[in-house]
Amino acid sequence: MGERFNTRALVVSRALAHAFTRRAATREPRRVLVAHNLLLGDTLMLTPLLAKIRARLPGAQTTLLAAPAFAPLYASHPYGVRALRFSPARSATTRDLLAESPFDLAFVLGDNRYSWLAAALRARHIVAHSGDAPATKNWFVDESRAYSAQPQAWGDMVADLLDGEDAPPYARGDWPAPPARDFARPQAPYAVLHVGASTPLKRWPAERWNALAQALRKEGLGVVWSAGAAEEALVRECDPAGEFPSLAGRLDLAQLWHLLASAALLVAPDTGIAHLGRVTWTPTVAIFGPGSPVICGRGRFWRASPWESVAEDPFPCRDQRILFRREIPWVRRCGRSTRECAEPRCMQAVPVEAVLAAAARVRSGGHPEDATGR
Repeated sequence: MGERFNTRALVVSRALAHAFTRRAATREPRRVLVAHNLLLGDTLMLTPLLAKIRARLPGAQTTLLAAPAFAPLYASHPYGVRALRFSPARSATTRDLLAESPFDLAFVLGDNRYSWLAAALRARHIVAHSGDAPATKNWFVDESRAYSAQPQAWGDMVADLLDGEDAPPYARGDWPAPPARDFARPQAPYAVLHVGASTPLKRWPAERWNALAQALRKEGLGVVWSAGAAEEALVRECDPAGEFPSLAGRLDLAQLWHLLASAALLVAPDTGIAHLGRVTWTPTVAIFGPGSPVICGRGRFWRASPWESVAEDPFPCRDQRILFRREIPWVRRCGRSTRECAEPRCMQAVPVEAVLAAAARVRSGGHPEDATGR
């Protein structure tokens, strides 16, 4: 049997064992769980909820589940959060979670199957977005709330799962820097160009990355390439002559935090690194192709951040209305695979000039309000 089967067996057996012994909800929750299994960008976009829990429930301890690679980002306990490592592919992480004391309140994000995990952890009251299928995913959800009927950033929709006024908008320094191993840092001022992405359909053309690097150098910025593990070949495509240094595959996320925090500019596709730039308060330009600049926009919580999206919007085939398996009329995004889409025409539609113009705006402190920040 595989690790995922072992994880599922642990969760299902424990959730069913506690099904008839769950305690009633309390008006003053002291232990709050944020349960999910999201990618880096989506995990960072949960920050508005974490801030709201801290503001509305100041006496509660918040526990966030995080992929093992992401957990070090939370070592400084932003908003008082304690991050616990969780991966369905590592059943040992589930065993560790099952040793936790019961939770008074749990928020389940993205996939409602993790309401079973919250139940296994003896959560008294479980809140999640409605509309997930099949119905068995929702058996342990005590309170369901629909996604917004109006265009809204994902992070704000998540924060709306908790009643009350929003937390104050994010500001520089709200998330203390995590500890990190030392590394050779570039000489300031420098720009980080992160060329990696979770799918080839989010990659910007290599020749445009090179043109961007050349233009930024003329503006007096050093250029540093960045990409994930096993993505060094992407950097070589962007910089075949090796004109600029590369840190691709050499830094963990905590080190990357410090690289971005000291950068004058970050340019990245719509990936987790683009959202990390928002947390580190780095002037950031996020290039959008298949993803939604509205769902991933600044919204209410991030409205003051030096962060701007660039996209050809609308784009004809950015036409799917699905978000976490829920159909939402206003959503316009694309989740097609490389088997369905031969090349990233939406990324190819973004010119270098548009990225440079956005970079100038975020570096100068001026950016137009996006649709979710008005």
